[in-house]
This record gives sequence, structure tokens and C-alpha cells, in this order.
Amino acid sequence: MAFFQKIKDAFARNKDKDKYLSGLSRSKKTFGDRLRALSNNFHGIDDELLEEIMILMLESDVGIHTAQKLVDQFEKEGKNIKNYDSMEDYLISILYDFYDPESDPQIRYNEDGPTVILMVGVNGAGKTTTSAKLIEYYKEQGKSVAVAAADTFRAGAIDQIATWAQRLDVPCIKGKQGQDPSSVLVDACRYAKENDIDILIADTAGRLQNKTNLMKELSKMNRVCEKEIPGAPQEVWLVLDATTGQNGISQAKEFLEATNVTGIILTKMDGTAKGGVVMAIRDLLHLPVRFLGLGEKPADLRPFDLNAYLIGITKGLEDE
Repeated sequence: MAFFQKIKDAFARNKDKDKYLSGLSRSKKTFGDRLRALSNNFHGIDDELLEEIMILMLESDVGIHTAQKLVDQFEKEGKNIKNYDSMEDYLISILYDFYDPESDPQIRYNEDGPTVILMVGVNGAGKTTTSAKLIEYYKEQGKSVAVAAADTFRAGAIDQIATWAQRLDVPCIKGKQGQDPSSVLVDACRYAKENDIDILIADTAGRLQNKTNLMKELSKMNRVCEKEIPGAPQEVWLVLDATTGQNGISQAKEFLEATNVTGIILTKMDGTAKGGVVMAIRDLLHLPVRFLGLGEKPADLRPFDLNAYLIGITKGLEDE
């Protein structure tokens, strides 16, 4: 169990470990409990075990394409494994290497002014609520934060983020419903510069019905941000609802065609048993997962940590 002990030691140092354990408890019941059930009849890596591992991956929403890659890798290098504990340890190491956290670029923060983060995603993914949780997160880091209500399309979106801003005591730069969202961003960028704001979070519209308009709108947002703050937006984060699984991957591909997405925020992880979608995101979208939504409270949005994620879906509470 050498590899598992390594990530367990790293997990023990993570201040968010309790949130990961509670937030991923449903995923653990699908992945971890079923994985351990294989110990009852383990007799080496054979066709029967490979089929069970494939089913396990698919039920956890890894997706057929990604699951096949993982199973092929598992079969290729696991021929000499003779006991269940070694097999489990080896599978976890396969998942770790597949995600490869060392290849993730660092979040790009602006050293010479405000850092602009565009929040994109379809309606219902939790984008506005996640924007509010990000406000809380960056305030925890001692950063000054402002939010731009740049979703001027959806009825009530402006009031929703403005209410959150008031509750969290941060300024909200907003316009009116139907207003050009880029004009709101211009005002927000200027406000951020004039008031020495560290982080400007822009909550954008989530519609996908007309991809051409979406692409034009996001392209214009990027241009006006760059004009006001060189290098902005520093980050474009796509908010995906973990409960939608592979459908969320399809939505993500639409946004990748529309704008330069730099990372994923996966919401509602506490509400799904399909935690394997993290691996599908890595494989199919080639993007880092930046945050996980592990509960409903603002403080439940936590930075993604692969060690904590793997512990959460495989071992859970009973081994801690």
C-alpha cells in the first residue's frame, strides 16, 4: 500500500480534508465501496476483474472513452499483482498518474493590477452561486474582491448576484437587464483599477441556444477586458454541474469553441455518486479542475486537491 500511504500523508496535511470526506461521501459509496467488494473474490488480474473495473468506471461516470484508457493501462502493467491490497493501491496510482496534477498550470494572477476572472457556463450549473462562493474564498485569502453582474440576459440574474454581494460585503458593478454585458465589464474593470481591487469576478450569461451569439459576446468581453486591464481576463472558469455527468462534458465542449477556458469548477459534487467525471474532464477537455463544490455553504467551495479527491472517492470516512 505504498502509493496510497503517500497520498494519505498528503491528505492529512490538507486543511479541507473534512469537507472532502463529507462532500464526496456519495461518490465513495459508488466507487470505493464497490471497489472493496472486489476483494471478496479476488484471484488476480484477469478478464473478469477487468470487466468489473470497467463497470465500476462507467457507473462512476468516467465515460467509455476515458474508462477504456484507464482499464488498458491497468491491464498493461498489473500482470504481477497477486493480492487485492496491491491491486487497489495500483489502481489508485493509475488514477493519480492519469490526472497528472504536476502538469497543471498555476492560476494566473495579475501582479500589476486587478485579476479578472470570467465565470462561464450554462444556466443551472450553479454559476452565480459559485461566483458568490469564490468571493468568500478570496476574502478568506485576504484579497479585496468586486463582482460584475455581466449576466444581463437572464431575468433576476443581476438581483441574484447583487444580493450575494451585499451579503458578503463586496461591491457589485451592475447594469440593467438587456444591457450589453461588455459595457458592464468596462465599468467593472475601471472600478477595480480605481479602487485597488485584487480580484474582479464577472458573472456572465449562461445561454447556449445560439452558439454564434455566445461566441461573439464572449469574444467581445475578452477584448474589452484586455483593453481596460492588459492581460485580462487572466482566467476563464467554466462551471459544470457534476450531477449532469457526461452531458456536462458535451456542454463544456461548446464553451471551449466559444472562448479560451482556462479551468473547470465542478459544482454539486456532494449531490452525486458519479465523482469519476473528474477523470473524464481531464481526458476529454485537457483542462485543470480548479475548485470543487462540496456543499451548499459559501465556504464549501474548495480548491481541487487530487490527493483529497482520491481518498474521498476510494476510502472515505472509515479509513480516516
